[in-house]
Amino acid sequence: MPHSSPSSQRVARRAGLARAFSEFLPPDAILSREEELHPYECDGLPAYRRLPLLVLLPTTVEEVQAILRHCNTQHIPVVARGAGTGLSGGALPHEDGVLLVLSRFNRILDIDVANRCARVQPGVRNLAISEAAAPHGLYYAPDPSSQIACSIGGNVAENAGGVHCLKYGLTVHNLLQVRLITIEGELLTLGGGGLDGPGYDLLALVTGSEGMLGIVIEATVKLLPIAEQAQAVLAAFDSVETAADAVAHLIAGGILPAGLEMMDNLALRAAEDFVHAGYPTDAAAILLCEVDGHADEVTAQLSRAERLLKESGATEIRVARDDAERQRFWAGRKAAFPAVGRISPDYYCMDGTIPRKRLAEVLHEIAVMSERFGLRCANVFHAGDGNLHPLILYDANVPGELEKAEQFGGEILELCVAVGGTITGEHGVGTEKIDQMCVQFPDAELETFHAVKAAFDPNGLLNPGKAVPTLARCAEFNAMHVHQGELPFPEIERF
Repeated sequence: MPHSSPSSQRVARRAGLARAFSEFLPPDAILSREEELHPYECDGLPAYRRLPLLVLLPTTVEEVQAILRHCNTQHIPVVARGAGTGLSGGALPHEDGVLLVLSRFNRILDIDVANRCARVQPGVRNLAISEAAAPHGLYYAPDPSSQIACSIGGNVAENAGGVHCLKYGLTVHNLLQVRLITIEGELLTLGGGGLDGPGYDLLALVTGSEGMLGIVIEATVKLLPIAEQAQAVLAAFDSVETAADAVAHLIAGGILPAGLEMMDNLALRAAEDFVHAGYPTDAAAILLCEVDGHADEVTAQLSRAERLLKESGATEIRVARDDAERQRFWAGRKAAFPAVGRISPDYYCMDGTIPRKRLAEVLHEIAVMSERFGLRCANVFHAGDGNLHPLILYDANVPGELEKAEQFGGEILELCVAVGGTITGEHGVGTEKIDQMCVQFPDAELETFHAVKAAFDPNGLLNPGKAVPTLARCAEFNAMHVHQGELPFPEIERF
């Protein structure tokens, strides 16, 4: 009797699973045909692609609970997905599991003006919160570059930041409460209505946990008053290192900008061609500095910022003439990623964080790596908090270039660790950086991470294989990675 092929077995398993879920989900909530699954094969990191066994699109809390209970009893892996804008492969599907898509949970449940907070479902777009709060003179501060599309559930999963995170913080600093469904289907409420809650800070634990501990089904976020005035200044520099040193000088001089961003020549030229923001394309690098608050405060801080930037070697300083020009400055920065996509067939977006005082030497080392790998690198990042986003340009159609870009990116992350930083600032670890977790954390700490995971998800079904490597994987990586016992970047002073 002939054996069935692996593909036919997979089709049969998919059909059986779809029938099981159809007992408590409507037909339009189950996607099982291969052509329906392809749009979900990757997130914002398209270098990694994988078809899920099934895609589920629930619309109620009860449906999510039923899905998770069934998956737990049947040992079916579950990967949660929001808008799919993540850049670390965190929403990469599991080939033998279901992809739980929360895009239909897209309602703003309440805007509490008196208590300055909003209660929203996870599929609500980041920008939609500020748009809904604007008539009340309020807004939601975290503003990732993808805020027009990214959803708040994904922001919680990755602890997203944005261009204004230096002054106003990441998602974790702007979150009051979440409702979370465990793999057993239990509905938990973490956090509270105040600035702090009793017991362990499980809200902070869940924020940035990349969907490995539970499924966020609702979030209560802080709203802030819209500043009376905001003003932006653009400073041009004739070298990347000078611009990087200016960042530390500016903050050491007593300025706490609402936003402080840096772009090198390759990035700013791409953005200028795309958005026409008015950037000086002959500059080696630019800094965008925004101050906000009361009018008198803004005037004083702006004057001080101009003086400090001149002292730091700025070759040109331009203050936005009006709010329209200020918005153009930021539009160029926020469009930098798609703008770079216009000048290269592919690019690999990295995310690491370093101490501000090490910016100049790290950027220099990245330039050296770029020469060594023969790949261009556009640098655009949140300079104020040292969150780097090097964009490595490559062509996936050229054999070996993707692997070369990945190696280049891995060395950047390892350099971040070497100077006292971390391998991620806001994109998360996901699939992309899992090996670099072995560089940053020793075995004892990784074991603790696995213990926390097991407390929430004993069978390891939620987003398996992401974020936290096994000790066996780290042993294999380290054995292959360390050549003759030498540390990478011997010329760099270790943290």
